[in-house]
Amino acid sequence: MAQPNHDPITATADAGAVLGAYLRAQATAFLRGLRLHEESGADAAEGSDAARSLRGAARRISGSLATFRVVTESSWADGLRTELVWLSSTLADEHAYAARLTRLMDALHRLSGSPELPAPRGSAGALTVGSARAGALLERQLTLARTRAHSATLQALGSSRFHAVADAVAVLASEVPLDAVAARGRVAEVLVPLAAVAETRLSAAVAALPPVDGAHPYNADHDGLWHEVRRLLRVHRYAREALGEDVTRAAAAGEALDRHRDAAEAATASATAARTPRIAPATAYALGVLHADQRHEVEAARLEFAHLWLPEPAVTPR
Repeated sequence: MAQPNHDPITATADAGAVLGAYLRAQATAFLRGLRLHEESGADAAEGSDAARSLRGAARRISGSLATFRVVTESSWADGLRTELVWLSSTLADEHAYAARLTRLMDALHRLSGSPELPAPRGSAGALTVGSARAGALLERQLTLARTRAHSATLQALGSSRFHAVADAVAVLASEVPLDAVAARGRVAEVLVPLAAVAETRLSAAVAALPPVDGAHPYNADHDGLWHEVRRLLRVHRYAREALGEDVTRAAAAGEALDRHRDAAEAATASATAARTPRIAPATAYALGVLHADQRHEVEAARLEFAHLWLPEPAVTPR
């Protein structure tokens, strides 16, 4: 995907010119990702990389259209943003299920060989049998989900809806529909205040997070708050990218929240598998241990985000 080069953008530059250049670059990245995806054929790795590029460009365009909506033709921006959110979500599902299965299988392998892991009462081994059965159960459930997501992706990419999105992005690569008045304003007067609004929303969401310290243990009910911070941080980062700023810190904090999301969803998947009717006690035990392990991963990701993003006094080391 196209990345900003962090060249300085003067405060007196035309807002329309700056935003237009960023959107055209992301539209070009989208079309490049689409071409690579079409050329990847049966190569799963290349197809996954191309889909990732597509998603990244789609998110950057949709996020920028949300933040800087008033600088564009609003009705056009609203329609394209809605379609790009749909496409990005559809493309993400297959990868998410595959990555979740890999994460859970790796964790089961690690846990089954851990000398610190107690065996269930009355068992001679530490998770050996239960881990194998839990892995088989998770593989069946997540592979089925991935297959369905793959079918949905193929259906989406072959639909008239997708082709309409691709056509709209192709037009965007050469011409950005801008508001005639707002686009003539200066960056400092138009884009910077709009980017500040996105940052304010992020700050409010971060302030609503529960404290990150040992006195407040993991609570799955709070996952939604963290997922919202992740979304708003991404929108904030894209806005700063459009302004040519260095977003290294925001990217690192976003990666921590990506790991938070992945671990939280893996914990949910293990809990869902544990509710499968008539599974053996050893299998349920292994899934319970796996769920707890992923909860610890969630806590670690929250703490990492806090160290990367929050002011130092707000973080209490465990």
